[in-house]
Amino acid sequence: MDGSSPSKRSRHEESGNGERSKMRGVVVLMKKKVLGVNDIAASVVDRVDEIRGRKVALQLISSTAALDHDSAHLGESGPLDWYGHTVRWLRCLGTCKGGCCFTGKKESEPIAESYRGKVGKKAYLEDWITKISPLTAGDTAYDVTFEWTREMGVPGAFTITNFHHNEFYLKTLTLEDVPGHGRVHFICNSWVYPSEYYKKDRIFFANQAYLPSQTPAPLRGYREEELENLRGNGTGKLEEWDRVYDYDIYNDLGDPDKGPEHVRPILGGSPEFPYPRRGRTGRPPASSDPKVESRIPLYNSLSIYVPRDERFSQLKMSDFVAYALKSIFQFLAPEFKALFDKTPDEFDSFEDVLKLYDGGIKVSNDSLMEKIRERIPLEMIKELLRSDGEKGFKFPLPQVIKEDKTAWRSDEEFAREMLAGINPVVIRRLQEFPPESKLDPEVYGKQSSTISEEHIINSLDGLTILEAIQNNKLFILDHHDNLMPYLRRINTTATKTYATRTILFLQKDGTLKPLAIELSLPHPDGDHHGAVSSVYTPAEDGLEGSLWQLAKAYVAISDSGYHQLICHWLSTHAAIEPFIIATHRQLSVLHPIHKLLQPHFRDTMNINALARQTLINAGGFLEMTLFPGKYALEMSATSYKDWVFPDQALPADLIKRGVAVEDSSSPNGVRLLIEDYPYAVDGLEIWTAIRMWVEDYCNLYYNTDDMVENDIELQSWWKELREKGHADKTNEPWWPKMKTRKELIDSCTIVIWVASALHAAVNFGQYPYGGYLPNRPSTSRRFIPEPGTPEYEELKSNPEKAFLKTITSQLQSVLGISLVEILSRHSSDEIFLGQRESPEWTSDAGALKAFEMFGNRLVEIEKRIMEMNNDGRWKNRFGPVKMPYTLLYPSSDIGLTGRGIPNSVSI
Repeated sequence: MDGSSPSKRSRHEESGNGERSKMRGVVVLMKKKVLGVNDIAASVVDRVDEIRGRKVALQLISSTAALDHDSAHLGESGPLDWYGHTVRWLRCLGTCKGGCCFTGKKESEPIAESYRGKVGKKAYLEDWITKISPLTAGDTAYDVTFEWTREMGVPGAFTITNFHHNEFYLKTLTLEDVPGHGRVHFICNSWVYPSEYYKKDRIFFANQAYLPSQTPAPLRGYREEELENLRGNGTGKLEEWDRVYDYDIYNDLGDPDKGPEHVRPILGGSPEFPYPRRGRTGRPPASSDPKVESRIPLYNSLSIYVPRDERFSQLKMSDFVAYALKSIFQFLAPEFKALFDKTPDEFDSFEDVLKLYDGGIKVSNDSLMEKIRERIPLEMIKELLRSDGEKGFKFPLPQVIKEDKTAWRSDEEFAREMLAGINPVVIRRLQEFPPESKLDPEVYGKQSSTISEEHIINSLDGLTILEAIQNNKLFILDHHDNLMPYLRRINTTATKTYATRTILFLQKDGTLKPLAIELSLPHPDGDHHGAVSSVYTPAEDGLEGSLWQLAKAYVAISDSGYHQLICHWLSTHAAIEPFIIATHRQLSVLHPIHKLLQPHFRDTMNINALARQTLINAGGFLEMTLFPGKYALEMSATSYKDWVFPDQALPADLIKRGVAVEDSSSPNGVRLLIEDYPYAVDGLEIWTAIRMWVEDYCNLYYNTDDMVENDIELQSWWKELREKGHADKTNEPWWPKMKTRKELIDSCTIVIWVASALHAAVNFGQYPYGGYLPNRPSTSRRFIPEPGTPEYEELKSNPEKAFLKTITSQLQSVLGISLVEILSRHSSDEIFLGQRESPEWTSDAGALKAFEMFGNRLVEIEKRIMEMNNDGRWKNRFGPVKMPYTLLYPSSDIGLTGRGIPNSVSI
């Protein structure tokens, strides 16, 4: 550190008094690119800017030496400790009743403009024009030389001013040999636009975490100012270079300017339709309804506003282009609607369905294909339609039929997927018989189940119903109350479906056996007359067997819609977005909780914005492929009324559903009542690992509960999250008070669990299980046929054809499979649980050690999961389809793997 080594001396020039005055740094950045291709025009403009003297300027800011007028205060207390977690305050801050005798500011008030760290002279990136060799994936390293002396202390931040005409992606700045200190590393990972787009120069901080009260005094003003910039002023249309995080309601799903059929309810801000908040875009109102935000043209979907740093990386955008291309189908919505209504092409048998994977099927509608060719370049058609050169659709073989093409039809597989499928988060223990309804009887009449003792008594291994309940043997998949309030309206559309209840029995070998399925419709004389229900019991052959297969299909349909809208979209995508916004608005990048949570927010705002544009909007993919149609998002708002933040913890969820009980002797605090419950078994292992990591990390920074309560940024974060982010839940008594370390640890664990493992469990199995539509149909087009009708006779004579005419049509199937294939893929730049984008994400050795231990735990968990999957005792881990449960394997390769837990809701 004294500069005696030749290698270190070469990094500096010495001033006359022996102090080093020149300090070298290395900046790594990526120039502007478009979908992974260099923007040649931008490169030329940059070169011209450099020649004309419009360069990229950096200025270092000291964390230990303040501006001259504060020197006396610093001198009284001595230098600040850069690494310690007990950084000493200026003596005046401790003796002037919490204020400063110079500035008059108290600790919680904004610090005066002049109360800042010393700022070095401007330094410029070198060799911009001549540097042409990228390090990796377009990254380029540039040297920069700073004037900096020992007296100026340790740099804790720097500003960067881009005098070019184009933005670039700034990754890191590294100072290897700071006088009197050593190495300082800055992780930036941010787009820097030309200076004219900013009111203030962009600022970045070194990768050391500080609580607000422990922040070096010279950095506190910069810390507060940066948060103010990120909050914006709440007005105006936000542009791509804006870095504003703000809230809005979901008033951008409908498009009233296109006509009444495109109107949708506003979600959020009302007791009828409460909802988590989304990121504000500031687009002007629709001309026909000032309460609704106008929409951007479909062809411009990828430019919907989110803060630029929340957008997909260049690499992921390249991978994701197939998803964007599939949005082109929206151009064809009228053509698709006509085709759906007429259903010109039907699957006649399960063998026909398999042709989607074996060799492709032909679309006979030449007019449709011609319209596609008119709108899409030829080279894109092949990717969009997976064409064989003519008019064919072909998809990868889904795992559920890879080993056995018919095992999906078995009752055991039907039940197993409630524990180890794409939606294993709904099944609950049955604690009363017959099942009761919670719907208001004054509105909906009698809605209790019509499943009787006679339907199931012979399938309980000699137990009475009461004994089966007392011995925790009866379970239910209940989609009755969720669907019944909407069913009358849904069934006025092309959809024809039922509210469903399915009762199951836990057998001695650990598998579930379905006992009865109830299909219910609203009473034809009005809702207040209650439900009209039919009950079906297992059968293998003949007409009864065909009716049983149809009944199971209706259960899968109701479960598919509930999964996609509630368990997937609402509970992970929508519920997490307010946490992202609040974190950026209230927790500085210097805050340890920001550093803890930020990786679990990657790409979420971007995928949610794209979803609002093409997936969950009026006429979007979900409305086109799921049975609720235009009522889809409205249904999710109704379900949000029951959303409770603490219940998102896995142990709490399992206990609430009655599939586990509290057990203090267990590491995770619960004992499962279904021992062979793959999602819960693996999930509890992952949950416990996450909680241990969060606890280890938080305890590094919070030694007492008082430190949590007195953390002004943390308290502002939690207050804003409740009052703005989940504003329709503000006054709920179940919110943690955020006064103790346990409440902080529990809350952060929930956020990380939901964003990572829960999302992985309900997302990445969509194609492996649902890519074969007969196994997970998403809509139905007719009811159970009545005796004496042609449909009834067809069911008797050709049950496969009748089944396929009931569920999703051929073209809807192609569209739905295209969608879930894209949503089930890991991108090339995916970052999985236990990984970080940079190994230097913090300079805190304790945090790095704790994170290493977390990663090691995940490796061990993955080994145990693999061992259980290979152990024949656990029948639900493999099932009749011979498909191991891998959705909670922490790691994965890229692509369509059916495994892996990304850090965030990234797709």
